[in-house]
Amino acid sequence: MFTDADSAIAAARDRLIALSHSIHAEPELAFEEFRSVEKTMEPLREHGFHIDKGVADLPTAFTAEYGHGDLVVGICAEYDALPEIGHACGHNIIAASAVGAALGLAAVADACGITVKLLGTPAEESGGGKVLMLERGVFDDCAMAMMIHPGPEDIAGAHSLALADLSVVFHGRESHASAAPEYGRNALDALTVAQVALGLLRQHLLPGQQLHGIVGSGGVAPNIVPGHAELLYYLRAVNSADLEDLMRRASACFEAGALATGCTHEIRKLAPTYTELTPDSALLCAYREQIIELGREPIAPELEAQRPLGSTDMGNVTNVIPGIHPIIGIDAGGAVTHQPAFAAAAVNTSADVAVIDGATALARTAIQLAGDQLHRDRLSERVSQRQFQRQEDIR
Repeated sequence: MFTDADSAIAAARDRLIALSHSIHAEPELAFEEFRSVEKTMEPLREHGFHIDKGVADLPTAFTAEYGHGDLVVGICAEYDALPEIGHACGHNIIAASAVGAALGLAAVADACGITVKLLGTPAEESGGGKVLMLERGVFDDCAMAMMIHPGPEDIAGAHSLALADLSVVFHGRESHASAAPEYGRNALDALTVAQVALGLLRQHLLPGQQLHGIVGSGGVAPNIVPGHAELLYYLRAVNSADLEDLMRRASACFEAGALATGCTHEIRKLAPTYTELTPDSALLCAYREQIIELGREPIAPELEAQRPLGSTDMGNVTNVIPGIHPIIGIDAGGAVTHQPAFAAAAVNTSADVAVIDGATALARTAIQLAGDQLHRDRLSERVSQRQFQRQEDIR
């Protein structure tokens, strides 16, 4: 069955690469990916997939299904970009490889007894589209969920960090900075004290805990005491428990800034919390086997934990549904993700090869597990357990 899936992907090669380049040429931010969604759906529609748009009450989320088998194979497509630097995470490659994998699996859906379900997932960079879709039941029937992500090297068992995306607003009191400073309460000073406290905290963080952020706003004019200031911060950790610990300690730093300056503050989560990736061992082993068969050399398993890739809402999916999120390497000339040079590399020759290799490896991985009765039964049982639990939660 590998041959039929491979042939379908090969036949769509030019179309898939054109899709990758087209999404790359018109980058769109979280929850605004309307052109990218239409581009991603078009080849699926042409191949007879049933498409539902706006699922989970998200205008740029969709599902596309093909086949009637009892084992539902979920393939995740991402298509959002970053502010100013576009597709510096290569989500154009993710979308095109997902479409390719879906087309390959559609060619063998009846023979494998599967239903192919491509999930168009918005707002991975900021917003947590997959978390919202997961919570709203869009993944409920999926026996597995898979995707690939480009990077500077191949990593089959990729690791990610749990993430909290925060806005911290400090409220003070405006006043004339020269004529009446004593009447002011400086929100920017509160922000500065908090930043210093966070900097000092870094020495005592657990391995894998991270803090990084920017000043979102800090005043309007030098002669006005700032009455409003905002920090935009990411907190990360190797797992959810360590993230909760970091949140508690960072919150004390934010509070210290407000207390020291006579201001008040509020902390708001801008997106759902991302959990760490927990890849399914059987899917991971199958993917590693297939990507090596395609001539790639992923890094050794014992080195994977040393290459955290940041954070992804796919982590939340893999904590509920058997899934994988491997990294597929492209030649970025030494650049890493979230650099402009990586965005440029996301449409070079190696990126085009990654689209096809990624689609092929994902399709083969699904075929391999669908044909293994032991794993097929295991995956089906997990679906039944989840659906039963959701019904219990509704009651």
